[in-house]
Amino acid sequence: MAVTGPAVIPVTAGIVGVVTTTPEVEPVTSPPTLRVAVLLLKAQAVVVGAIAIFLIFKDITATFSSLGVAIGVTVFTVAASATIYAIARALGHHRSGARAPGIVAQLMLIAIGYYMIQGGLGWVGAVLIALAVLVIGLIVSPPSTRALGYGAPDDETA
Repeated sequence: MAVTGPAVIPVTAGIVGVVTTTPEVEPVTSPPTLRVAVLLLKAQAVVVGAIAIFLIFKDITATFSSLGVAIGVTVFTVAASATIYAIARALGHHRSGARAPGIVAQLMLIAIGYYMIQGGLGWVGAVLIALAVLVIGLIVSPPSTRALGYGAPDDETA
């Protein structure tokens, strides 16, 4: 016997009320701190993606002393862009497990900024470090922390 649609169960009057399968749930809104952190992480993913596109172009058009290294750097950059975007998306969906990877990505950005300062690109390094510290601060701020499920909810007072 083939079923062509959802089964309908007849409801009769009685002591049991109608049961619905879709609960009325309020949409969860992100606090401004988490929204800004997600926006900044997505912007970082776009910038790293643009660098990856540039590297792909250079891989195709340039001459290399080591093609394997060039392809490896390009693949790493593409993976970094995808990972940062995935972290941003997970944080935007209030996945608490994305908080630590988001912080680690920013700590790596601080290291990159430090070495850019050491290499003579001080202003670029300083901007990267400031951006990373800002994103870490936004991710660990109390409103973001509560939205990710850590600590007491907003409506409870201790």
